[in-house]
Amino acid sequence: MARQWMGRQVTGMREFLFQIHRIDREEGNWKGWSFMEDDEGARRSHVVRADDSDHRPWLAGAPVCGLLAQHHIAHVEVLEAISPFQMMRQDLSGTFLLACVAGGGRVLVDGKWLRVDEGQACLLPPFVTHGLRAEGRAPWISCCVRYQEARDANPMVAHRSPILGEFDPDPLLHAIRGLHAECLAASVPAAMHLWLELIQGYVLRFAQPHQGDSRLWRLWEKVQSRLGDPWTLDDLADQACLSKEHLRKLCHRELGRTPMQHVTFLRMQKARELLSTTEDKVEVISRKVGFANPFTFSNTFQKWMGWRPSRMRRPFDARNI
Repeated sequence: MARQWMGRQVTGMREFLFQIHRIDREEGNWKGWSFMEDDEGARRSHVVRADDSDHRPWLAGAPVCGLLAQHHIAHVEVLEAISPFQMMRQDLSGTFLLACVAGGGRVLVDGKWLRVDEGQACLLPPFVTHGLRAEGRAPWISCCVRYQEARDANPMVAHRSPILGEFDPDPLLHAIRGLHAECLAASVPAAMHLWLELIQGYVLRFAQPHQGDSRLWRLWEKVQSRLGDPWTLDDLADQACLSKEHLRKLCHRELGRTPMQHVTFLRMQKARELLSTTEDKVEVISRKVGFANPFTFSNTFQKWMGWRPSRMRRPFDARNI
């Protein structure tokens, strides 16, 4: 059957996806788009995985591209979610980038539900509790890249990485679709490599941006090296040679957090690393990351990471995105 959108004036990939998803859903014609049922209200397409070690149903039929492992990518996908879809994941074993192509929804990160709309991306750090929740009547369509990272390795999320920011999803979307098409066709390694490098490059462009203001970059370098110091907003502004209000605006624009929230983020990431790679007591780690009171540290860690510090040292099963 000829698709109803043929002949219409399609002005961009976002409009194209809205039309094809709506019409295919009405006609029940999902097979040609390799959609895989997941949680209630979610469908996944253009899934490519690094290996066949993950046996979840929605990954089972996806093509395998071993080249993904070169960049520690577990899988890539296009996710369509419709309200009341909601998904929670504990101890996510790798950085997760979600770039919104159309619609909008919320992500749980830093203990808060943040809105992600069309033209934005959200970068979720590893080994913490995360959630996704669709909102509204329109489909929430996103392209996603999920990494697999060891606890004792440096994650992709750096001290200057934004949590939420502006991002053009179209190039990443095209690259994921191109890799998927190549995997289903000739599977030429050179061609797959080119698509993969585009995907990795687009993620890095967001995850590790060149700092727009060198004063902000130098500030977080200093804070990262002195997390045990009792930082205040006045201290941060003095170190950056900025007014407190200017610093707030810069941090919100480039990182999606307030200055003090970003200090807490850096402390929690360092604490997670120390809990995973050392035998130091919680009290010792709390002092190393700037908390004089271990109970305050434990409560803050639970709010940001999803569980208490002691649980980091007890293995448990977790269903990952």
